[in-house]
Amino acid sequence: MIKSLRFRAAVVSIAIFLAFIGVWHLATRQTASVGTMSPEYAKLMGLTATSGKSAMPGPLDVGAKLWEHLKRPFYDNGPNDKGLGIQLGYSIGRVGLGYLIAVIVAIPLGFLIGMSPLMNKALDPFIQVLKPISPLAWMPLALYTIKDSSLSAIFVIFICSVWPMLLNTAFGVAAVRKEWINVARTLEVGTFRRAFTVILPAAAPTILTGMRISIGIAWLVIVAAEMLVGGTGIGYFVWNEWNNLSITNVIIAILMIGVVGMLLDQILARFTRMVTFPE
Repeated sequence: MIKSLRFRAAVVSIAIFLAFIGVWHLATRQTASVGTMSPEYAKLMGLTATSGKSAMPGPLDVGAKLWEHLKRPFYDNGPNDKGLGIQLGYSIGRVGLGYLIAVIVAIPLGFLIGMSPLMNKALDPFIQVLKPISPLAWMPLALYTIKDSSLSAIFVIFICSVWPMLLNTAFGVAAVRKEWINVARTLEVGTFRRAFTVILPAAAPTILTGMRISIGIAWLVIVAAEMLVGGTGIGYFVWNEWNNLSITNVIIAILMIGVVGMLLDQILARFTRMVTFPE
């Protein structure tokens, strides 16, 4: 039954994809009268506009350009001309480092909040004030104090990643069944050993769910952060290609952002399933 459902879902997904590609192809084949176009737009877009052809590239154009990028993903022709693989590598590296720092901070602090009602009440006002602040609002302050664009982007990733992990960890730890904790106390299991042998396995699915949410937010934020700080990264690549009026490369970058984001999410989803057991 499950295999049949997966097969039918795959067929529907392929049908939707092919329909989307077909509509995209037909839409970009249409031409418009040059006389009805804005002169400013025609001047900006050049031959594409003055010939009456759609300025949006079709799926065949995007596919051909994507194949060029995949053949040479790591070329380096200077500061403003690097391969797509290099740009993605910079972004993944920044996300990975900021995310790792958030894990180191959020999970122990979440354990403390979840296990201690006193610390929960004491830290809650600070969390509620800091949590709604947009991560990008920290960027000017980070650039001023750190004075390094790459480290500032990592700091912003840390800020946006820490809250979902912290709150999910605290919730997961606080929600562990009291009977399990009472049994551990009856057996005179110490606090630290109880945290690692009883609480951590029980709260692991909730903690990893928070980590999964955080990686998605981090990957969203890095694109915007790199547009602001420039230099390298997939966000900078998108902005630079837009300045070059290369809509094809912008579409390819958007596709790569989605694929990498899906892979990161699926990795953590797999870990979540590994630590989830039926009661």
